[in-house]
Amino acid sequence: MTNESSVANKTPIQALQERSRDQGERTAMVQPLGEGEVRHYTWQQVSDEAHRMASYLQQQGLQRGERVALVSKNCAEWIIADLAIWIAGGVSVPLYPTLVADSVRQILEHSESRLLFVGKLDDWDLMKEGVPDEVKQIAFSLAPEEVCAKAPNWADIIAGQEPLAEPFAPEPNDLATIIYTSGTTGVPKGVMHEYKSLSSVGDKVVRVYNMQPDDRMISYLPLSHVAERAAVEMTLLYVGNTVYFAESLDTFGEDIKRAKPTLFFAVPRIWSKFYQKASEALPPKKLNTLLKIPLLNSLIKKKVLSAMGLEECRVALSGAAALSPEIIAWFEKLGLEILEVYGMTENFGWSHATEQGDQQIGWVGTANEGVECRIGEGGEVLVRSAGNMSGYYKQPELTEEVMTDGWLRTGDVGEIDARGRLRITGRVKEIFKTEKGKYVAPAPIENRLVTLPGLELACVVGSGMSQPIALLNLTPEEQGKLTKGEGREHFNRQLAQLLDNVNKQLDPHERLSALIVCKTPWTVENGLITPTLKLKRNEIEKFYSADLPTWAASRGVIWEQ
Repeated sequence: MTNESSVANKTPIQALQERSRDQGERTAMVQPLGEGEVRHYTWQQVSDEAHRMASYLQQQGLQRGERVALVSKNCAEWIIADLAIWIAGGVSVPLYPTLVADSVRQILEHSESRLLFVGKLDDWDLMKEGVPDEVKQIAFSLAPEEVCAKAPNWADIIAGQEPLAEPFAPEPNDLATIIYTSGTTGVPKGVMHEYKSLSSVGDKVVRVYNMQPDDRMISYLPLSHVAERAAVEMTLLYVGNTVYFAESLDTFGEDIKRAKPTLFFAVPRIWSKFYQKASEALPPKKLNTLLKIPLLNSLIKKKVLSAMGLEECRVALSGAAALSPEIIAWFEKLGLEILEVYGMTENFGWSHATEQGDQQIGWVGTANEGVECRIGEGGEVLVRSAGNMSGYYKQPELTEEVMTDGWLRTGDVGEIDARGRLRITGRVKEIFKTEKGKYVAPAPIENRLVTLPGLELACVVGSGMSQPIALLNLTPEEQGKLTKGEGREHFNRQLAQLLDNVNKQLDPHERLSALIVCKTPWTVENGLITPTLKLKRNEIEKFYSADLPTWAASRGVIWEQ
């Protein structure tokens, strides 16, 4: 296990110095370059490039505490740029790589960012109009051609710059980063985290699952999201393991097989996709039969996990939302225990974790080291820890609403058992009351629905209705099949069976009267989901407001016309 005294209270800058000194020739990151080519970054190279870029940032007039933004899909240069900003004395402001121009402008102007690193993006045209003229751009190696043609390029800067001789030495209370929330309920808020948050989480996250330098992770969820920042970037710096990056959605299968992660973190949507795809190839009933045959048991388990690239995974984590019990149980049969963890942007993802061997399905584990947790008014979960934010940037009134005496109001409703394990039962603002005056938490019902292969997202609504209903979005693959007229009757029967099965698991007031298959995809671009693929419930209900009364009176499976 990592020695506590060697990492406690160390800033990310100091952690990098230690990695470069002690593990200089070891591979820190593996970056796909396309066409099957990859680049291996040693710790010495990471440190060297970070200090050279920091020198360049100071040359551009960057002053201590000024903000520098990053917008890119995950890559090695993202993490090196983040380090360079800190080494130069700046504050990093990550942007989701799927934001539209209005959101880009809103964040850049609100944060007063002077510089913007631009990297690999799927649709720069969607974003570029949001970059104010006065914000200077710096192009990562994999940036869009248009950016590379106009902006200083990463490789050229590194080649022509001497490393910064005196890196910034921050105090614990110095601001390190502003992370803008994904905005499920409106305008994104700038969550301020000081170096003590990063140091505390970086120190402790390494020890929860006994991370070692020979561990491997794959980085594919947005680094602009706090979960990836804490679980991948901080772990990388504080333990010195190896991080592999995913090249694209199309290559993800090969990327994960290249990494063979020993620790794998995913949101429920990813675990659901693994489950759905595997179930299409090997239906659960058939899998259960094969697993009962002693000679085939181990072989089948290894084959199914190998197809996902998870055959060497020793720690599997799920967070951001509750994972379906059915999926947890399915993976457990394969010998992979998915452990649910809990955290949020406002506490740098540091709140609760399930320890191996102590899993209780539906619960997110016990409070992490240094975290206090209690249940407040209305069942709201309150947490206090060194990972808590210092506040919302330029929004003191909002900060006062959620922070009291160091306690963070999470907005989640939950309960704590006798062993200190926490169960999240819903969101304060998401729980609705039906016509009968009964309260319904939509998230647990939605998690049961999306286990069906072909379903992408589900949104349960029912405020003022006699019974709730669920709006459904299909996967692009399933939508494509149905558009061609393939298997609609069969899929309709599956949905009807799903409705019956889910309702059997619910209390009478929670049972769904109808499933509505919506024809419009819910996307970041049309504002119905966030960049982290969470539902924007208010926007979805507004979008379908004209049809909701009719659907509320319906029964069974309804296809939007």
